[in-house]
Amino acid sequence: MDDPLLLARAQFGLNIAFHILFPSLTIALAWILLGFRVAYHRTGDAGWLKTYRLWTKIFALTFAMGVVTGIVMSFQFGTNWPGFMNRVGAIAGPLLGYEVLTAFFLEATFLGVMLFGRTRVPVWLHTLSTVLVAIGTTASAFWILALNSWMQTPQGFEVIDGTLHVTDWWTVIFNPSFPYRLTHMLLASGLTASFLIAGISALQLLRRREYEPAQHMFRLGAGTAAVLIPLQIVVGDLHGLNTLQHQPAKIAAMEGIWESGSNIPLVLFGWPNAAQQRNDYALEIPGGASWILRHDTQAELEGLDRFADRHPPVAPVFFAFRVMVGIGVLMLLSSWAASAFLLTRRTIPRWMLHVFAAMTFSGWVATISGWLVTEIGRQPYLVYGVLTTAEAASSVPAQDIALTFVGYCIMYTILLVSYLVVLTQLSRAATGDASAIPASGESQPTGPVAI
Repeated sequence: MDDPLLLARAQFGLNIAFHILFPSLTIALAWILLGFRVAYHRTGDAGWLKTYRLWTKIFALTFAMGVVTGIVMSFQFGTNWPGFMNRVGAIAGPLLGYEVLTAFFLEATFLGVMLFGRTRVPVWLHTLSTVLVAIGTTASAFWILALNSWMQTPQGFEVIDGTLHVTDWWTVIFNPSFPYRLTHMLLASGLTASFLIAGISALQLLRRREYEPAQHMFRLGAGTAAVLIPLQIVVGDLHGLNTLQHQPAKIAAMEGIWESGSNIPLVLFGWPNAAQQRNDYALEIPGGASWILRHDTQAELEGLDRFADRHPPVAPVFFAFRVMVGIGVLMLLSSWAASAFLLTRRTIPRWMLHVFAAMTFSGWVATISGWLVTEIGRQPYLVYGVLTTAEAASSVPAQDIALTFVGYCIMYTILLVSYLVVLTQLSRAATGDASAIPASGESQPTGPVAI
């Protein structure tokens, strides 16, 4: 690869994709921790306190990973994308600064109290620290998504000598796509945390079926997911309609619509053929896309032919969108099936525990897929309709970017493996006495697990 622009995009994409794994957990997990703390105060059940301690450690580990990767990502604004800050720094700089001042410091400070102050500060202050950390994580998401949404649907600015300046901060922050993106991300974080909790609890129950905290956590994770996933489907539909209004080229790429027209079919699966501008091996529902996007099977939709070369690459957006939707369907089916078992039988089959164990990180897959749709779907623009990616790129030679890209790949692989190893060890240690866990050569219980 000798294209410096493509390499710079791939490197930044790797950094932000790895970074987003961790905030996608901590945003919702902080509020879940608060729930654990409140449950302990209400019931006095030591199991809730034990659960709170375990998941506080997991939260701290995840938060630390997010901080490290976030710092690396910020460096690349200067090394790979100087044109971005030169042109829109008057808008992006304050929003990023607000995130640090109102969110990061709040999280970092009171997370220390959560971790080390349980026996050193009054109970009310320790609980308040959990509240403030939860507020901090949500505030962080607010500011970051305000900036990202503005880059997708920019408003509230004027251009002076080629530089963008704010004319109305309210319009900048509360731009047309912001409410949908923020809600979509908060629900995505809730689902990511829910499946992580249910998945780890399933693994613990497979090892030690009578472990009561895991029984509580599995019910919580599966039940929360069962409530959130229908909400996410509704919000995702509204978000799609908003995108159709402001970024029709992205929708055309997502749906594989090559030619404008009416009665556009919904492509369930296919293989985008950019050379022939068609979808090979397509499985379609006639009029489906028109119905979903316009609620009328005969409605007209804009195709990629309307945008000349000003549309994103189709294949990555097309496939990433289907991965995201596919994971969402699996989340719906698994969480509703588990909830049905728990409500009617108060037991869960072991095969379903294996399903949830396999879906522990399904939220990550869906989040990354959705992020690919959002960011690649914005191309060729960095700020939609205002600043192209090529205009913001640096003149760093391709070989230098390639060298650091390989270094990032190695570093992030090591970090991710280390994170998963520590997470596994924490979950195993929480089950208690290892002698209570059957050895690998011993017979394992095969019946349903009472929960």
